[in-house]
Amino acid sequence: MLSVREITTAYQGLVAISSVSIEVAKGEIVCVAGANGAGKSTLLKSIAGAERPRSGNVTFDGRRLDGMAQHLITACGIAYVPENRRLFPRLSVRDNLRLGSYLFRGEANRDEALDLVFKLFPRLSERLEQRAETLSGGEQQMLAIGRALMTRPRLLMLDEPSQGIMPKLVDEIFQAVKRIRDAGMTVLIVEQRMAECLEIADRAYILQTGRVLMQGTAEEIKVNPDVRKAYLGL
Repeated sequence: MLSVREITTAYQGLVAISSVSIEVAKGEIVCVAGANGAGKSTLLKSIAGAERPRSGNVTFDGRRLDGMAQHLITACGIAYVPENRRLFPRLSVRDNLRLGSYLFRGEANRDEALDLVFKLFPRLSERLEQRAETLSGGEQQMLAIGRALMTRPRLLMLDEPSQGIMPKLVDEIFQAVKRIRDAGMTVLIVEQRMAECLEIADRAYILQTGRVLMQGTAEEIKVNPDVRKAYLGL
């Protein structure tokens, strides 16, 4: 479904990722893990069109995306939830979700996507009239993911979805990611919480200083002694 080939992207003048290649097949959950500064977020931004690669190419279902405007990439079926969520803080939960459905003007299309969001995150249905800025960190993350789902994507990309969330809600977010895949979507997730991410992922890539250090099935990565020592604290 998604093919990233040898992309190099500079961020604020510095090379953030260099010759990175990854593949994501339909129906997979693929985790990209690594320490701070490894280039994980830049990789997602390069796919989503928020950053333009210096070289290499990105294809989605055989269509070249690199160089394409971000809103057109969204229209192709890729939804991107950035690390800082980028909600509209003074708008209600309802209005944030409706803004996510701008690609679909028919109410029936909106209602179908909204039903899925409420099944995944029931508490959002209880807070429809609350302003986004009044939600907890975990609820804001649910809203950011829900807004992305309103675009009815085929590929959902999540950047550090566990960041800034109370520990008791982290598992809820990861379980929601599994249910999103079960609903027929493909997921590419960037995470520092590697242990939790590997529990739900099919395959994983580890980035280090802007390059792919290791790749394999989630199980292969979990049992690798170097990974266990450097990233899992085992």
